[in-house]
Amino acid sequence: MSRTRDELLAAAMRTVEVDGPEALRARKLTAEIGVSTMAVYTHFGGMPGLFEAVITEGLERFATHVRQTPRTDDPMTDLIAGGLAYSEFAFQNPQLYRLMFGLANRATLRGLAPNLDAAETWRSPAGVEAFSVLLESVERVIEAGDFRPQDPRAAALQILSMTHGYLLLGLGGLVTEETQALITPLTVNLMAGLGADREKAERSLARAIRDRAPR
Repeated sequence: MSRTRDELLAAAMRTVEVDGPEALRARKLTAEIGVSTMAVYTHFGGMPGLFEAVITEGLERFATHVRQTPRTDDPMTDLIAGGLAYSEFAFQNPQLYRLMFGLANRATLRGLAPNLDAAETWRSPAGVEAFSVLLESVERVIEAGDFRPQDPRAAALQILSMTHGYLLLGLGGLVTEETQALITPLTVNLMAGLGADREKAERSLARAIRDRAPR
């Protein structure tokens, strides 16, 4: 990978987080690192390719962040801790998270990257790898007998739906003390709905929160 490509991608990642993905412009990025606009076409084939590279980089960073969650002897604790790490990434990278999930201003992005599609993003190799972090964690819980036997992908999608929905409230500034207090029983209810013993789910949640707390 060339130095210019790396610098362009790094500049694009910074722009996304500071000004939002709608602010990505070839002229602005190339001026920032001191190269001609042709560099975007040389290294990415144009702005759509640059957007794809930004999303791929985001998915890889996301997967790495969640995979770094320490593994314990309790798969359910690890699953919940992974969810906490997922939330950390979203709150630390809100604009990138929006882009990864197709939540950016579509009208603006259509002119910059007309073929950008969130569904395709998550079917890409990087998207499949990112989702596999959650899927593998769910499989461990099922294999340990803490969830009833079931399709792990379906269970993972239920967990993703709950987590993503809560994060959208948080990123939109809609989380109050009242709604924040709901995430604990909501998590336990979902774990119990997937077959977990409620008291075991409560213990695993408490352990995950304790382990993720800043030292």
